[in-house]
Amino acid sequence: MKLEMGVNKPDVLVEQWPGNYSVFSWMEFVTAIPQPIFLISTLKENNRPNACLHAWSTFTGEGDNFFCIISILKSQHTYTNILRTGEFCIGFPDNTLIEKCRETVKNNSEDDDEITKSGFTVETAAEISAPRIKECFLSIECGLEWEKELFENSQWALICGRVKHMAMDEERLKAGAEGRYGKNGYFYNIHSPKNPIDGSGVEDGIGVIQVL
Repeated sequence: MKLEMGVNKPDVLVEQWPGNYSVFSWMEFVTAIPQPIFLISTLKENNRPNACLHAWSTFTGEGDNFFCIISILKSQHTYTNILRTGEFCIGFPDNTLIEKCRETVKNNSEDDDEITKSGFTVETAAEISAPRIKECFLSIECGLEWEKELFENSQWALICGRVKHMAMDEERLKAGAEGRYGKNGYFYNIHSPKNPIDGSGVEDGIGVIQVL
């Protein structure tokens, strides 16, 4: 038997923090669909590196065309930077770097070099002026293709970046699937799964892929 659900939030789902279910849809927590975690690096108006810990994305394309589509709050510096410069870089760390990733959330003043201050290393990109993060095993350099509100008057926007260049750690490539998956590969945001029947749930966590 399946629980049928419409678009109205069940009363048993209580916010974990003020605005929890206005910034995010309650349906995100009930479905608990995992999203790959990555860092978005851009340049601020003062040319200082900006780093944003992120998920909420998809990657798709055809032939020589490959695109990164991310959902991002319009209030974030990263959104403003992308619209101003027309470019950004997506970097995939492994889970051994999670604490440094979290530091990027704290180090976000206008004068901060958010990459260096968080314990990472700035690396020059090949095709864009936005920096790469050296410690990320995969870097994807993007140019802004289009931007669109998630829906009319939404606080979220969709950003589509056309991939201009990629760089991946050679040892990861030599390791095949094990270099990209498992405990040291891509890791995923497990966004506080909730039970819409009784409101119970678990805290946010991270997960990895086991190849079957």
